Amino acid sequence: MTGPERDPRATEDPTGLPATEDPTGLPATEDPTGPPAEQDPTGPSGEQDPTGPSGEQDPSGPPADQPTGEEPRRSGLRDPERAVRGLGAGTLSLEALVLLLAIQPIRVVGGDLSGAAIGAVVALAVAAVVLAGMMRRPWAWHAGTVLQGLLMLGGLLHWSLLGLGIIFALVWAYALHVRRVILG
Repeated sequence: MTGPERDPRATEDPTGLPATEDPTGLPATEDPTGPPAEQDPTGPSGEQDPTGPSGEQDPSGPPADQPTGEEPRRSGLRDPERAVRGLGAGTLSLEALVLLLAIQPIRVVGGDLSGAAIGAVVALAVAAVVLAGMMRRPWAWHAGTVLQGLLMLGGLLHWSLLGLGIIFALVWAYALHVRRVILG
């Protein structure tokens, strides 16, 4: 160096004042040629640069047409599979409860509810509870559909079972539709 010894870490301001340190403890380094020239945020093609003039990432994120590396979630659910299983289990549990609670009113109002019909209703309710507990298995959705068909066949034993079968078949069809929409 041609002059007084200088600290290689220290730089001087073009005004001749000593450099000040920033809060990080590192000496401030300023460009002696002056402030940087203002950069045009558009590139040569005239498109907006997503990093902006300072080279930092735009806080609004990348443009919509650029992939981010992740596939967008189809729903706002944290665990869509669990939510769908809960819907199916809830539907089957409600069906079991309604079937068991319908036995006495059917006997009183409908009159001729035989022992076989009561046994069939109880068996269908137990099957619904068992399937509600097995909704993690993929075949349980198909078995639930079969259960709805069996309940409608129960209409041969008593007309009110056909009515319940139709109602719960429609509810089950809606649950399958929601499952298809959420899980794709």
